[in-house]
Amino acid sequence: MSVLAPRARALIDPDALRGNLSALAARSGTPLILPVKANAYGHGLSLIATLAAAHPDVWGLAVATPREAQAAAALNTGRPVLLLTPPTPAEVPVLADLGVRLPVASLAEAAALPAHARAHLKVDTGMNRLGARPDEAVAVGRELARRGLLEGAYTHFASADEPDLTFAHEQLRRFQAVLDALPPTPRPLLAHAANGGAVLSLGRLPGMALARPGLAAYGFAPAHLRAHAPLTPVMTVQATVTHLHTVPAGETVSYGGLWRAARDTPVATVGIGYADGYPRNATGRAEVLVAGQRRPVLGRICMDQLMIDVTGLTVQPGDPVTLWTQRDLTVTDVAAWGGTVEYEVLTGVGDRVERTVGETP
Repeated sequence: MSVLAPRARALIDPDALRGNLSALAARSGTPLILPVKANAYGHGLSLIATLAAAHPDVWGLAVATPREAQAAAALNTGRPVLLLTPPTPAEVPVLADLGVRLPVASLAEAAALPAHARAHLKVDTGMNRLGARPDEAVAVGRELARRGLLEGAYTHFASADEPDLTFAHEQLRRFQAVLDALPPTPRPLLAHAANGGAVLSLGRLPGMALARPGLAAYGFAPAHLRAHAPLTPVMTVQATVTHLHTVPAGETVSYGGLWRAARDTPVATVGIGYADGYPRNATGRAEVLVAGQRRPVLGRICMDQLMIDVTGLTVQPGDPVTLWTQRDLTVTDVAAWGGTVEYEVLTGVGDRVERTVGETP
């Protein structure tokens, strides 16, 4: 074991992940495609993919880029890997050889597929980001079916996590109309539409074979949907105290002198900063957990470090400080302090933060 220890760790709770997957599969009534794009929403691709592949409710893994698809396929988890965004023509044969399921949204893309490819028809039902419009999608799907390449079809909800589900129902109607117009396939078509918001808000969707909950699988949901499934955050982030000192009364801490000590104040420097994904915009609002107590972050958050008030605590260099955990202080709190959303904080967790299976404090 190296003596060069990481300054910060992301502790991944396998039981929380398993529980979330089971709850979401029960809510959707289908197996799941787990999105592991963006380094598994910051949780670590290899670690999460391996844990998820062992879960009986997981059909496969979904990624956003060809290189992510290559990395996921190389893990040899035994679960299919679905690419969600279009590859270039040069990438198609490479990905097909790896067994990656490919998104197809045009007749030209369909024609470029090798005979051993497996395709998922991408239908744009109103997100207006990727995919074929419904009338075009039917023609593409029929061509894929004619060639024996059509394994699945999917769309993406734009607002299924909001209280007003009017547009979500319209998107579902459009998608089901496309599915109804497709010819039979040798195996049942793997239709999927529900992201996490749709799984929670809409539950079982008629005609769907799979669901694709992303952030919900990692333990987060909008407040108005949390009662629909028991979800637990999967990641806890801790960093170590690297230095202790006393700031004399009247002196300031960190760049710009934003915080000034009203009294002699014991301060701990902690080895994590915005380069590791902790939001700089949380300056002036952020708190951490140290020795079981909430303590404020003092002054501006730095690239590699932040400083905290440890008055009255017994703290030593090397002691852990919790930046967020499953309860009491969560990513939702950190995101609010930083003026952003959980997605951005989680996916921003940097490479210097070691991902490991660990017990939550």
